[in-house]
Amino acid sequence: MLEAALLIDSVAVSASSGETFERMDPVSHEISTRASAANVEDAGRAANAAARAFPAWSQTPPSERRALLNDAADILQRRTDEFVEAMIAETGATAAWGQFNCRLAANVLREAGAMVSQVAGEVIPADKSGSFAMAIRQPCGVVFSMAPWNAPVILSTRSVAMPLACGNTVVMKGSELCPRTHGLLGEVLNEAGLPKGAVNVIHSSSDKAPDIVEALIAHPAVRRVNFTGSTRVGRMIAEKAARHLKRCLLELGGKAPLIVLDDADIDAAVDAAVFGAFFNQGQICMSTERIVVDESIADAFVDKFRVRADAIRATDPRDPNCVLGAMITEQAAQRVKGLIDDASMKGAALVTGGRQEGVFVDPAILDNVSPAMRIYHEESFGPVASVIRVNGDDEAVSVANDTEYGLAAAVFSRDVSRALVIAQRLETGICHINSATINAEPQMPFGGVKASGYGRFGGKAGIDEFTELRWITIQNGKTQYPI
Repeated sequence: MLEAALLIDSVAVSASSGETFERMDPVSHEISTRASAANVEDAGRAANAAARAFPAWSQTPPSERRALLNDAADILQRRTDEFVEAMIAETGATAAWGQFNCRLAANVLREAGAMVSQVAGEVIPADKSGSFAMAIRQPCGVVFSMAPWNAPVILSTRSVAMPLACGNTVVMKGSELCPRTHGLLGEVLNEAGLPKGAVNVIHSSSDKAPDIVEALIAHPAVRRVNFTGSTRVGRMIAEKAARHLKRCLLELGGKAPLIVLDDADIDAAVDAAVFGAFFNQGQICMSTERIVVDESIADAFVDKFRVRADAIRATDPRDPNCVLGAMITEQAAQRVKGLIDDASMKGAALVTGGRQEGVFVDPAILDNVSPAMRIYHEESFGPVASVIRVNGDDEAVSVANDTEYGLAAAVFSRDVSRALVIAQRLETGICHINSATINAEPQMPFGGVKASGYGRFGGKAGIDEFTELRWITIQNGKTQYPI
């Protein structure tokens, strides 16, 4: 059994109450992790520790911050096996997904390290004689971050890396579904030598999470909040942050369309659809939820897509040949099965898949999906792809935009100029032409629109999120005032 302590002021400690909670292995149904269960008092201690660490860390030279983040990246990669073990036990992920998480998370740290010298400003011409005016960016203070379970190493690292690079200190609340995985990131940053209190990690049981989140958002030292997770919870985070006038960055749900135009390379589109819809059991915010395909090529596309999906089965992630692992909980698997059954009853054709046994769901393809079906509107977050047939580019765009979400999208066409016109019409924060909806690079501005959230992680966009922009002037010579 794995253990997960709190990390407060750079020391691994138990909750002040002595309480713990347990995470069950979704496949074996045995206890995977016993974690310390923080309360509001523990959360306050973590925020106070981060506040004490802020003055020194914010003044640490960029080269030192860069070196520490690069060291953390190296340590994270060395400890990949520990992360993979924890991810399999806590989330049912495959070893390949765990290893990919660690590689990308290490790159997130390195990219953040490269950005420390980009926290820059500008000189602005002043409309006042003898005045020298500057706009400068400075660290904002304590950042409260919340990371989800589905890409636990990537997204927890993303939640802290740029805040640290900009000179802020952090309190990270891990997910109750993967406390050991998220706790390991705190250990990595601690081992890299970050100053005492610069990074703090707390865990909580699900029943105490709302009180802890509210207390940390309200804490006077907390200046920024970032959250990656469901739109339902993101709305609550935004409301709480607004009450305290705290700026927040939200990366929420998605209903990504993959548009296949009549001139598309069908084989390439099928490759992207298989990866986009089924990778990590469809439990990625960018997963391909809808395949919007021109009716002139739809039959050919569906036939090839079915053959590929038929070859994949959900199995125990501890099997070295496993491609598709377990869903996070049996309830999540049952919900996906319910969406498939609802669509089938309302006229969709179940082309293949849909077997659900416990936490395992085989890849499913639904054809002729319509707005009358729940799956047309709801994020499935499972290995199921909805095929929607359209006639022409305008209808493809209309269907793709017919959702409250707006995170990622893809367009397949041999005519790149045509695809670019469509990409510009899509209501999403991200769009890829002739590539899958799933794509992440740490230097890119990552985020959505509409119910997929607001704000951007990555690159210079991330600097804007985690710094304060200030106007400072220097007056030379005598100033004449009206009174």
